[in-house]
Amino acid sequence: MSGGAGGSERPEERQRFPPPGKSLPISALRQNGLLQALIGGAGQPASAEISEELRRAQEEWEAVEEIQSGLGGSAAGAAPPISFNEALQYFQTADLSECRKKVQATVRRQGLAALVHFLFGPPRLQPQLQGERELALAMAQCGLDDNERVHMRILQTIYKKLTRSRLGCPRYGAHWEELGFQGSPALPGADPGTDLRGTGMLGLMQMLYFVMDSQTLPLAREIFKLSHHETQNFPFCIMSVNITRIVIQALREERLSRECNRRQQVIAVLNDLYAAAFLQLYRVWKWQHKTVADSGFLLKELEFSTKKKPKQLLKSLEAYVNGSPAAGGLQQPSPPSASLGGSRAGEEIDFTGVCDLQLELEGEARLI
Repeated sequence: MSGGAGGSERPEERQRFPPPGKSLPISALRQNGLLQALIGGAGQPASAEISEELRRAQEEWEAVEEIQSGLGGSAAGAAPPISFNEALQYFQTADLSECRKKVQATVRRQGLAALVHFLFGPPRLQPQLQGERELALAMAQCGLDDNERVHMRILQTIYKKLTRSRLGCPRYGAHWEELGFQGSPALPGADPGTDLRGTGMLGLMQMLYFVMDSQTLPLAREIFKLSHHETQNFPFCIMSVNITRIVIQALREERLSRECNRRQQVIAVLNDLYAAAFLQLYRVWKWQHKTVADSGFLLKELEFSTKKKPKQLLKSLEAYVNGSPAAGGLQQPSPPSASLGGSRAGEEIDFTGVCDLQLELEGEARLI
């Protein structure tokens, strides 16, 4: 999916600002004794006058840091982190008419497949929830837009939460590789928007939920830490996008209708299932010492669990957030299910887009 209206920026324009940590040396600013005291962790000033000067110096220092990060004077850089609910309210009121035109809410079945699904398949989503389903799928058709302030705040919030950085970062640059974006072959890691194919802003919204919910943030950071392991590393955000694709497909195949009807929610169920699937992948990856070479097979198994056993995954997540030791990644998970039958170690898959009509995932497997 394209990076939105801002995707036309020329590469040379993307290098106007250095990435975080590549700013002016601190030594160039140490002529100011108050700044030096702040950096060195000096004790409390002796007078209110000095205290006021320290406060002003701190503000000046933070302003310098913002400018060095490439965000000085920009609304996205100055804006505070955005909560998931605030971002969702934006999409609920935004004009997504063009995105909605591309939405196919459910997978189309014909002939015997349609009859079998009608007689033995899961229940249909209740009418009052169909609008929320369409909103989720419309977000999946919405590209990352540099001109939309909320889009940029979402991106910056994810960066800050995962890296534990107080500062933002430039919109383009190789620093996005640290989060596990890959970008286009011509500009690797430069533009996260190019990695959202098939998931659009829903892919970023699910990452935002993951890092802004106090119950799942520790899990998100543990997975992010594992993604930088010396031998078990993997691209965190690319893996996240693939999990969002699986969740979208499960929704379109009406595999989640029963749970959505029970809870009278759609997007909350999607988010919980996303987190539950990521938890499952994390446990297997960590304890069975998996690497990127195993990713295709593991994602195939995860797709099976997400579509066939969503309730079981959700219960596992519930146990995790409630503090169950077995759910906290402290115990090795069960061996892979034998019910996959034809799946073989190393078998790979390719993910369909949100509006593709195929029921089965075909082709060569890869992390997109």
